Amino acid sequence: MAELNTGDGGGKKGSGKVRSKKSGSKVDLTAMVDLAFLLITFFMLTTTLSKPQSMSLGLPDKEDKPDPKNQVKVDENRTMTILLGDNDKLVRYVGLLATPVKGGAPKDFSYGKGGIREELLARKKLVLEYTGNKDKGMIVIIKPSKKSNYRNLVDILDEMAIVDVPTYAIVNDYTPEEKKLLEGK
Repeated sequence: MAELNTGDGGGKKGSGKVRSKKSGSKVDLTAMVDLAFLLITFFMLTTTLSKPQSMSLGLPDKEDKPDPKNQVKVDENRTMTILLGDNDKLVRYVGLLATPVKGGAPKDFSYGKGGIREELLARKKLVLEYTGNKDKGMIVIIKPSKKSNYRNLVDILDEMAIVDVPTYAIVNDYTPEEKKLLEGK
């Protein structure tokens, strides 16, 4: 409730003029504070909090032996393999390691805008020219080694999202040639 305090009117002085004593008014703000807390509570309970963003992953079924009938043949001109090694080492090749496609020989790259991202964008453009179909885009096979760290895998997955690579897979089997390539022998 609002409360207003006024003076008692003052007294008489000499010539009969009556002057009132001016005092400051006082307003009780309790009701306004209550309303503010009610509004804060209302908005806190009715707003939705931001949901955490996560990457959707398609995980394979748990099978002991893959069925050879269900294996999909993929054009080697559309595939790029990225090998993740220790000490932030990143090697890519296009096609098969024994017979890489033109311009797809194994090459070391760095993470980020000036490294693997430029290569992914360039290769994506070449695959689009090769297939002429957006539905048949580039396929990236990511192979983290046992010596690579988790941050490297997350970084390369971020690059896949930035470049908008439609199909990629994380594979953990290495050939002896790929192991030698990562070790630099």
